[in-house]
Amino acid sequence: MEHMGTIASDNYVAFTFFIGTMAMMAASVFFFFELNNTSPKWRTSVLVSGLITFIAAVHYYYMRGYNLETGESPTFFRYVDWILTVPLMCVEFYLITKKAGAKISLLWKLIFASLVMLVTGYVGEVLDRDGSVLWGVLSGAAYFYIAYLVWFGEVSKLAETAGPQVAKATRILAWFVLVGWAIYPLGYILGTPGGLFGIKLVEDPKAALHAMDIVYNIADAINKIGFGLVIYALSRKED
Repeated sequence: MEHMGTIASDNYVAFTFFIGTMAMMAASVFFFFELNNTSPKWRTSVLVSGLITFIAAVHYYYMRGYNLETGESPTFFRYVDWILTVPLMCVEFYLITKKAGAKISLLWKLIFASLVMLVTGYVGEVLDRDGSVLWGVLSGAAYFYIAYLVWFGEVSKLAETAGPQVAKATRILAWFVLVGWAIYPLGYILGTPGGLFGIKLVEDPKAALHAMDIVYNIADAINKIGFGLVIYALSRKED
């Protein structure tokens, strides 16, 4: 039996929470320490990258403790983390295209869509699990709207006029949104009763929640740290 703070060798959920905590914290330290070596015009972008991973590290520390103490999925804490960090990831698109003429309205579109995506996802996953299909569709619609903006809409068009380095970085971030963020709907499917759209990938409900947590933890580390590293690389290529 596990004691609080002790991870059993076969507890892969708690292990991924632990790895996520350490990876996010390490990334935060890196981004914060590099601020003084960053060009002033990119300093805010790198700072936001550090804030994203720092907020995630703090939440992962608490989620790991909650999971070890109760054996349950810390869904509420995860969504609190996402409510803070996902809009900040959207802010990055605005910051790197601002000098190409991005208006504040674009920022609010991205933030609003991300909040709709998260709130409807939380309702479907926690508050109205019987209606998970409907809430999943609404959450997915908001996600695809963000993907459209960064691939074909305002973000993409502004990036093309901001120079080749910004355009390249924006395209890489767009791939994170299209591929990396698509892992979250998979976690949603694994964690809801009966799956989404009739798809039931895991029969045991408890095993489904464990699988969901592992998928989310891996996706979070890749997406949040990866986002920050793309911004950091851009700050080194652009004067």
